[in-house]
Amino acid sequence: MKTAVIIPVYNHQDKISRVVRNSLALGLPVIVVDDGSTDETGQRLAAIDGITVCRHETNRGKGAALLTGFAEARKSGCVYALTIDGDGQHNPDDAPALLAVVKKEKNRCLVVGVRRDMDSVNVPWTSRFGRGFSNFWVRVAGGPVLRDSQSGFRLYPLPETLRLGVLARRYQYEVEVLVQARLHGLVVKEVEIGVIYQERGERISHFRPWVDFMRNSATFSRLIFRQVLRSFRP
Repeated sequence: MKTAVIIPVYNHQDKISRVVRNSLALGLPVIVVDDGSTDETGQRLAAIDGITVCRHETNRGKGAALLTGFAEARKSGCVYALTIDGDGQHNPDDAPALLAVVKKEKNRCLVVGVRRDMDSVNVPWTSRFGRGFSNFWVRVAGGPVLRDSQSGFRLYPLPETLRLGVLARRYQYEVEVLVQARLHGLVVKEVEIGVIYQERGERISHFRPWVDFMRNSATFSRLIFRQVLRSFRP
C-alpha cells in the first residue's frame, strides 16, 4: 500500500517548514505543491532535503494543487495519498489512524479525518459554520452522511479518486469529491483526529467567507441539479 504525503500550500511561509519536517517523520514520500505562493514559502521549501516540490506559477486553487500532487504520486507508483494542509492545523502523528482504517477494510476506501474540539475558542466561526453547511449539502447532493466534510486531512485511494471526474478546482474540490465518491460506489470512512488552531493574531487563512460561500453554493447547485436529472432516468 504505497502511500505519499501530499501537502498543498499557498503563502504559509511561517508554518510550512514545521509541517513538512513533521510529515517526513512518517517515513513516507512527501510531495509539496506550492500553489503560486508570493511570500517566502518557496525559499523555505528549497531548504528542506528529501521532498518533492511541484510549483504552480499562479494560484490555481486547492483542488488543482491536490490533483498536481496526486499525479506526481502516481508517477512513483503510489496508490494512496495522505493529504495534510500546509497551515499547521493538522498533526501528522494522526496519520496512522487513517492508514489503519484502510488496512481493516476489504475494499479500498477514502478516509476523512474528523476534527475534534471544534468548539474551542480559537476555532473561527467560519470553520464551524462551514462544516455544518457543507455536511448538510453534501447529503442533499447525494453524498455520504459525514461529520466533517471540510476536513483536509484525508487518505485518498489514487486510481479510484482520479476516475471520479471532479470538476471543482478550488476549496470545493474537497466536497465534490465526497459526493462523486458515493455516486461511484467508493466507500467513505471517518476517523477522529486532533486540530491545531492558532491564536487569532497568528492565524493565516485564505478562506474568503462570501466568495467561497458563493462558490460552494454554485458547486452544490450543479451537483443537486445533476442528482435531480439522474432521478428521472429510467
